[in-house]
Amino acid sequence: MHASDDDLLDDPEPFRRLVGRLLYLSFTRPDISHGVQQLSQFLQRPCRSHWAAATHLVRYLKGSSTKGLFFPMLNSLQLKAFCDADWAACPDTQRSLSGFCIFLGPAFISWKTKKQCTVSRSSAEAEYRSMAAATCELKWISFLLRDFGIALDGPIPFHCDNQAALHIMANPVFHERTKHLDIDCHIVRNCYKEGFLEPVFVRSNVQLADLFTKSLSSSQFSSLIGILVELQTVTGKEDACFL
Repeated sequence: MHASDDDLLDDPEPFRRLVGRLLYLSFTRPDISHGVQQLSQFLQRPCRSHWAAATHLVRYLKGSSTKGLFFPMLNSLQLKAFCDADWAACPDTQRSLSGFCIFLGPAFISWKTKKQCTVSRSSAEAEYRSMAAATCELKWISFLLRDFGIALDGPIPFHCDNQAALHIMANPVFHERTKHLDIDCHIVRNCYKEGFLEPVFVRSNVQLADLFTKSLSSSQFSSLIGILVELQTVTGKEDACFL
C-alpha cells in the first residue's frame, strides 16, 4: 500500500477513528497487525483507496468475530521467537518492514509489526535489524519471567529464514562488512555469544513472522494463522484462557 493518486477523503476524521479502533483490536487479534500498520501510515492524507482497504479489514473482522487468542495450560515455559523483514517494503520511502512473534510454550504472547527507521542496503541488513528488535523484546520478557521466579532452560530458539543474517550473528569475521549497521543491532551477536539465543534456520513457507511483514495470499494467510494462533470459537474450556 502506498500514497495513492486517488481522491483524498473530504473528511479524514472517520478514517482516523476507524484506524484507532482497529489498532485497539490488534492487541488481541495479531492477524490484523500488518493491515493496521499499513493503514496507519496514511492518517494525515487518507484517500478513498485507503478507506476501501480499511472497510475490507472490518468485513474480515465481522466474519471472524468469535475468534481470538487462545491460551492452553502451559506444560512448557520455553520461549521461542520467529522474526522476518520485508526488504524495501515501502514504495514511497524504500524502508523495510520488521515483524516478529514470540511464544511461551504453546502460547502466543508477543508480536510486532513496524517500519524500520532507516533504509537497509540489503535483505540481510533488513533481517538483522528485525532480529535486533526481536532480541530486545526477548530480553525484556526474560527479565519479567525472572521477576516471577521462572528461570529459562537453555538458549531461546530464534527462527529466521535469511541465511546471511544468521551468519552475521554467528560469525564475527563479518564485522568489517557490517560496520554501517547501527551499533545497537549488534546486541544480537552479544546475546548469541552469551548463549541467550540459538539461531534456527526456517524455510520461508513456514516462517510464521511472514504474517507480520507481507501481504499474503488467502491460502498462505490461512495456513500461517492455523499454525500461529488458536483462533477458535469460545468453547468454555476450563483448562484454557480465551481473549
